[in-house]
Amino acid sequence: MIPSFQNVTDSSFPSILGSRRTKHELASALLTGRHVIIAGPPGIGKTTLAKNVSRLLSNLVLNDCEYHCDPKEPLCPVCRSGKTKTRTVSGEERFVRVQGSPDLVVEDLLGDIDPIKALQFGPSSKEAFTPGKIFRANQGVLFFDELNRAPEKLQNSLLQVLEEGKATLGAYSVDLPANFVFIGTMNPEENAGTEKLSDVFLDRFDVINMSYPDDVQTEVAIVVASGVKLAVDVPSDLLSAVVLFVRVLRNHPDVQKKPSVRASIGLFERSQANAVLAKRKTVLAIDVADAVLSVLSHRLGLKPSLKFLQKPEEFIKKEFEKFVEQHPELGASGESL
Repeated sequence: MIPSFQNVTDSSFPSILGSRRTKHELASALLTGRHVIIAGPPGIGKTTLAKNVSRLLSNLVLNDCEYHCDPKEPLCPVCRSGKTKTRTVSGEERFVRVQGSPDLVVEDLLGDIDPIKALQFGPSSKEAFTPGKIFRANQGVLFFDELNRAPEKLQNSLLQVLEEGKATLGAYSVDLPANFVFIGTMNPEENAGTEKLSDVFLDRFDVINMSYPDDVQTEVAIVVASGVKLAVDVPSDLLSAVVLFVRVLRNHPDVQKKPSVRASIGLFERSQANAVLAKRKTVLAIDVADAVLSVLSHRLGLKPSLKFLQKPEEFIKKEFEKFVEQHPELGASGESL
């Protein structure tokens, strides 16, 4: 039976600021136990949102085994032999994360046959099987981060699990139920290192789109909530200007690879650190300026029409100087930027 999320509401994700529509759609999908992919650019909180789901799972009394067997319908050989005890298993324990990468193999996900146990119990016996991460998410959530960085072969291995709720292991006819909600995250296809997800695979999911914070105020709140805070004061107008500058770059027509919210957090943290090193109690514009290239240059990519004519560092420096002219709060220190 697919895990139940009967108590989920739009307000079930308090640690996620903004993204009202995204949270509503995720709550709607979870209420009916549907598999979901949260799609959007890097650094916008997709992983944080997905991890919040584990807190919505209620505690269950299950067998103390790798499969989280239901005591009334034991699955694994150990439970069926009556050798396990029951215990209360939290939602967090039934939330299993898989990190997508090109070198991930099917056996990592589904499990494999132990050759020694296969000789002892027979190659098609459950006793010979070592469970993969999928089965540790039984009666919980399988969270697959950066799903489209995994190879196509891995996608194909998930089709039966998503359609039928069970997995068949390669040439072996060992069917093992896999009852979980699948939540994946996906970066845009134009990002380096991504694989195209097949139509057959995507047809098993609801796709929920997530984007950058709606406005400056929301992004400032995210930065303050997520960033490291040192023993210095960050003037509110200066912080708003810093976040606005990142958003200006993000929306610039010549920028293809856009700086994420992590860039805003990085400038917030590094400007504080620069003030501490300068033995100041308040962050000044010069502290921001000293961090801009280090934080932003590798997070920004120019469109093909411009990237062979100008380096990201040159582009950022030019845009920052233009931005400072329009925003006097970034020149309040009286220092040259």
